[in-house]
Amino acid sequence: MMDEVPVVVVGAGPVGLAAAAEALERGLNPLVLERGESAGASVTEWAHVRMFSPWSELIAPAAGRLLESTTWQKPDDAAYPTGGDWVERYLRPLAEALGDRVRFGAEVTGVARRGRDRVVDAGRETEPLIVHVRTADGREERITARSLIDSSGTWSSPSPLGGDGLPALGERAAAEHITYRIPDLSQPAERARYAGKHVVVAGSGHSALTALVSLVALAKAAPATRISWVLRRGTVGGVFGGGAADQLPARGALGVRAQQAVDAGAVRVVTGFRTAAVEAASNGRLTLLSGDGQRVEDVDEVVVVTGFRPDLSWLSELRLELDTTLQAPVALAPLIDPNVHSCGTVPPHGVKELSHPEPGVFLAGMKSYGRAPTFLAMTGYEQVRSIVAELAGDREAAERVELVLPETGVCGGAGLFDRAESQPDGGCCGAPAEPQSVSLPGPTVR
Repeated sequence: MMDEVPVVVVGAGPVGLAAAAEALERGLNPLVLERGESAGASVTEWAHVRMFSPWSELIAPAAGRLLESTTWQKPDDAAYPTGGDWVERYLRPLAEALGDRVRFGAEVTGVARRGRDRVVDAGRETEPLIVHVRTADGREERITARSLIDSSGTWSSPSPLGGDGLPALGERAAAEHITYRIPDLSQPAERARYAGKHVVVAGSGHSALTALVSLVALAKAAPATRISWVLRRGTVGGVFGGGAADQLPARGALGVRAQQAVDAGAVRVVTGFRTAAVEAASNGRLTLLSGDGQRVEDVDEVVVVTGFRPDLSWLSELRLELDTTLQAPVALAPLIDPNVHSCGTVPPHGVKELSHPEPGVFLAGMKSYGRAPTFLAMTGYEQVRSIVAELAGDREAAERVELVLPETGVCGGAGLFDRAESQPDGGCCGAPAEPQSVSLPGPTVR
């Protein structure tokens, strides 16, 4: 009877669909629940961003085998797609190949052990999971599941501008002039929003570099455009990455372009700036204030790319064992902690590092990294291969490593998740420098 109960996968993104393909190949019954209306709904929001990994690293093995049984045309392995290409040429065809095993407009609002809250011990090994779902038309459902793979990602929970992890004073009130995404300057409305304006980019990861490079290109066409880059860390340091030493060449090239723009004076850099408040002036412009007295004034728009964090609220009735710092599984956290690991690669990992005290429950993909900044699609594909092998009873395959990651040649562990997600300030190159204590007001940037 339990063999017919589905393995519920949350999220129809690259890792969730890969998990479903793995489960189907092993004779399990996957059911993907996606709150969006199409596969790769979050990826679609950064469709304009070109990825650091080529197609050869973006197609999960089991997913590729499933697609090869259809009329799908495999992309050129050596080409670098945009997020939009990834959706149109891979994720949507994969969802179509999975058919009715993928449900759209189905938001998971909670998961619990049947008839038991998280306090009750009895039956946790034998009772199935109950997944609470809200459909697009507002109906509520309960789905019985033999196991749960949460690959819902972190895209919907961007980190704020505030330097202490909470929104800065006035940040919410200034929401009209703040975005937490890389602007798509190919769109006329987006170009009009930023052209000729004073734009502040906050963040030190590859999303920040991507935003800077695109805004510098805009400034060449609209010379009145001014760009300020605020960093929480005390120095620019290794933010630009490894250049030619990066084995993800597109990522290395991005760092080189950003550094050239800074060196040429096209971007004004403000270091050691931890935003404490956002003030609105009578002319509609903003002033950013740091905790130590620095000011960035006459700001028209702010691009905040300071990382992401997991939404754990709907998992509150499950017994998860998460690292207190990163909110990642405790066995995985030491492998990815940016406070400890400055360079090198994150070793491939699977069910052993991703298991929790709650039987049959796994966080996979970017969500498994919690607040850690660096992730590769290949890492997620290996995670779900191992998890599904365990669910299918193939312990040997679950414990076997079937992935060799490229060395990056830069700070950043396993490398950035392919959507160019920003690492938190101070990210993978060690802890951020503490702001200096001063008795006089800090410098002002206009």
